[in-house]
Amino acid sequence: QEEPRNKSKICANVFCGAGRECAVTEKGEPTCLCIEKCKPHKRPVCGSNGKTYLNHCELHRDACLTGSKIQVDYDGHCKEKKSENPAASPVVCYQSDRDELRRRVIQWLEAEIIPDGWFSKGSNYSEVLDKYFKASRASFDDGDSRLDSTEFLKFVEQNETAINITTYMDQETNKLLRGLCVDALIELSDENADWKLSFNEFLKCLSPSFNPPEKKCALEDETYEDGAETQVDCNRCVCACGNWVCTAMTCEG
Repeated sequence: QEEPRNKSKICANVFCGAGRECAVTEKGEPTCLCIEKCKPHKRPVCGSNGKTYLNHCELHRDACLTGSKIQVDYDGHCKEKKSENPAASPVVCYQSDRDELRRRVIQWLEAEIIPDGWFSKGSNYSEVLDKYFKASRASFDDGDSRLDSTEFLKFVEQNETAINITTYMDQETNKLLRGLCVDALIELSDENADWKLSFNEFLKCLSPSFNPPEKKCALEDETYEDGAETQVDCNRCVCACGNWVCTAMTCEG
């Protein structure tokens, strides 16, 4: 009880810029830090970096975390630019897409928790996960005790809200994005890099207390933020979830 009151007293006259919030240091002094978690209300905006954000707060938080200047270009999803440059960008799952899918799946699973009754045992979060893990594996029956990306995708597709990620204009591309984001989720906790999740890895991936790391891409001794683009001959490469993803066009000459 004491701490929040102290925080509101210490932070009373502190104004932090957009995407930041006041926090109290160990010395009891106010400081401005990047917002830890935005409210999940949905009012999409298009940033000056061409990325769609769930709301204003997410845009300013991203600008704070990446140390870049991002402004709101307009309300709503970013419209796909018709570039004169023949190199189109590849379809990729950005960290914001991956984290949004993960947030929705966790929200869905948390809604399925049943508290213990007087005479009946409920089910906690890890039991809910265990139920889905077993059901997803059983539906494929490949004799494997791990969940691969096809099984993970089928599990996610059981919930309409979770899979309804509409970053792109057409449905086919969004369907492709869904699969890419499932791969990005698997990569988060796939400790032995076999592209399959054991139950413990699955549990870690979807644990509400787990904070997915912000990954950067490396190129010629430099690091690039998620969403950065570079040109290689006639192909466009994009940094997404710590990996460079490039288009595969045949270049002339």
